[in-house]
Amino acid sequence: MDNRAETREFLMTRRAKLSPEDTGLPDFGGIRRVPGLRREEVSLLAGVSVEYYTRVERGGLAGVSDGILDALVRALQLDDAEREHLFDLARAAGPAPRTARKKRGQVSESLQRLLDGMTGVPAFIRNGRLDVLAINALGQMLYSEAFVHAARPVNLARFCFLDEGAHRLYPDWQKAADIAVALLHTEAGRDPSDEALTELVGELNTKSEDFRTLWAKHDVRLHQSGYKDFRHPLVGDLRLSMDALEMPAQHGLTLTAYSAEPNTPSETRMRRLAEQVHGTGGARISAGASAAE
Repeated sequence: MDNRAETREFLMTRRAKLSPEDTGLPDFGGIRRVPGLRREEVSLLAGVSVEYYTRVERGGLAGVSDGILDALVRALQLDDAEREHLFDLARAAGPAPRTARKKRGQVSESLQRLLDGMTGVPAFIRNGRLDVLAINALGQMLYSEAFVHAARPVNLARFCFLDEGAHRLYPDWQKAADIAVALLHTEAGRDPSDEALTELVGELNTKSEDFRTLWAKHDVRLHQSGYKDFRHPLVGDLRLSMDALEMPAQHGLTLTAYSAEPNTPSETRMRRLAEQVHGTGGARISAGASAAE
């Protein structure tokens, strides 16, 4: 990933979302050549010179202090995910660390046993590229549309944009697509040297106009909790709580689990789905853990 280009596009799209009225600045009228705030207005809000902000927006984040970054966060009204992304971009723009980059986490046998022991909830472990590296039986049943093909590991972004099964599985496909792209953008800021991620983004840019449109928005996201809707071919519509836990001991990996609210139709349908798993002996196809890195 080109750190300077990502910085430029990210900051430009953030200021394009704001108007002077949003920030308390007076609007003196006149024709604006681009939507949103002008660079002069961002520099005024951040308390830096126009020349300095222009250099930063053109990708010159190397050496920028945390104080200046926080001033830009306030000026551009960035949320938590956007703030983290900006700081990730600044770290990536700095000199390479002298110590070797920490090795990406691996899915151990004990982690797979942990997943397999979670018999009442669908759960899986993914990396930042959205490769599913390990999954339990109920999780695989929930994502059965994604596991139709033999290729492993299943990549949830590739599934979302290149597989018609995603439109069947996600009743709100647009929301699922927005989240997938935002998560990839977030990971690109954390690790711009990830060649596999660069290849994935290039593939999706080439093959999917929807992906190209969303990627150009430069949105980022911290996907830690919320709700996700599914339309499963066996049990119908499911609205599930989602919790995603980053695994500090397994660098770069996230455990995601879904659960149904008590006394809801989704809870009843999840029980029926679990019965389907138990009826097949809880068989689980390998998620392709060998791709973890």
